[in-house]
Amino acid sequence: MYLNCKSYFSFRYGTIATNELVEMAVERGVDTVALTNINSTCDTWHFVKLCKEAGIKPIPGVEIRNGDELLYILLAANNDGLQWIHEFLSAHQLQKIEFPKPSLVQSFFAKQSDGFVIYPMDAKQLDKLLGNERIGVMPGEIGKLFAQDLKLWSHKFVMRQPVTVQDKERFNLHRLLRCIDKNSLLSKLPVEAEAMADELFITPGELLTKFKQYPVIVTNTYKLMECCDIEMDFFTDKNKQTYGGSKEDDRILLEKLAVDGFSSRYGKKNKAAGERLIKELKIIDELGFNSYFLINHDIIRYAQSRGFYYVGRGSGANSIVAYCLRITDVDPIVLNLYFERFLNPHRTSPPDFDIDFSWTDRNEVMDYVFKRYGKNHVALMGAYSTFKHDSIIRQLGKVFGLPADEIADLQRANFASDKIKALILQYGKLLEGFPNILSLHACGMLISEKPITAYGSLWMPPKGFPTIQMDMHGAEKCRTE
Repeated sequence: MYLNCKSYFSFRYGTIATNELVEMAVERGVDTVALTNINSTCDTWHFVKLCKEAGIKPIPGVEIRNGDELLYILLAANNDGLQWIHEFLSAHQLQKIEFPKPSLVQSFFAKQSDGFVIYPMDAKQLDKLLGNERIGVMPGEIGKLFAQDLKLWSHKFVMRQPVTVQDKERFNLHRLLRCIDKNSLLSKLPVEAEAMADELFITPGELLTKFKQYPVIVTNTYKLMECCDIEMDFFTDKNKQTYGGSKEDDRILLEKLAVDGFSSRYGKKNKAAGERLIKELKIIDELGFNSYFLINHDIIRYAQSRGFYYVGRGSGANSIVAYCLRITDVDPIVLNLYFERFLNPHRTSPPDFDIDFSWTDRNEVMDYVFKRYGKNHVALMGAYSTFKHDSIIRQLGKVFGLPADEIADLQRANFASDKIKALILQYGKLLEGFPNILSLHACGMLISEKPITAYGSLWMPPKGFPTIQMDMHGAEKCRTE
């Protein structure tokens, strides 16, 4: 019944944390919830994981908008449908073009069984709807049903109760977020830019009561939910699995390159280093990281061929294999660095190499990775800029029309001398830690085995490289948890 829920990853719109949305569903005895953030799939993996742990059936999706105009809601019925949603969203966000309006849409999803499309009331003619397309009816729109031929089209309507805010106070916070997004005074916020005050997580009993005269719409909604089934594997490595033709080829190649590099680094008579090299190669192979080392070596080799200066640092410097491959230039034998701090069978997080390139060369190295491993399998890592104290006071101060000097004073004193400043501090406390905008990780890149859109949607930051709507913590959860 809840086919249109948003978290605060509907940036500058929603006010509900992802875990709070799932907790609210548990409290209300809800067994199925759809997450449909505005042009965003940032927290899809986290949402699915939380739902599975709570015994709730998750339906991932997205709410598609051009600016403030709601066009339609896309719901994934299966994993192919979710990937299609990622591809659809990515295609428009990478090219920065508007989404097609309902009247111009020919079809959605590769197969109609992959997902559902829910249009707002009056957005598309009933006789133009395809088999997987529906009209969503909000409780406040029930009166419009009298104008429809329900005998002919009743099977095309479903319940749509948007969930955007928790209560009246959070609705006020939502309005402030919309002002920040619009760079508008609160008194000048357009009505069409904000949600309705009743976009709450009401109980199933309340919702069913509102539709008691239309049981067929309730039945349609339950049938739609039953058709959706998403499975996400949180316990497999999603990184590129092989560098060469097979995992065995990778093992042989890594050993050859490491032994060759060992000769130039240590000569042929350093017994301790030789034993350490054999031990590390064994662990790397057993844990399935041959391709990871080879890909990093490949990137370094390209940089060397272009004369780019680089520094390999971080915990990767504990590896003699990395030293022999010249990924790092720190001798772990001389400095008594333990490989187990970098990689061992009991470490839950994957290893990482921190490789610094000059800002003059960095984009060329990234461009090489995209071209070498394929644009469909590579993305820069996303990040989320969050609301923090000074920026909250500054932005809310502008929303309430405070002059710059009073905003600066409030940032320093953090004390309310009047009602307006008290409101700024009150709502600022609620806003603390909210994701503000999509941003870019300083240096992270993803190279995946499947197409990158199997895991998330892409957008195009000013840097000019496709970037996934996922931060490093989300990527780690997606890969290992």
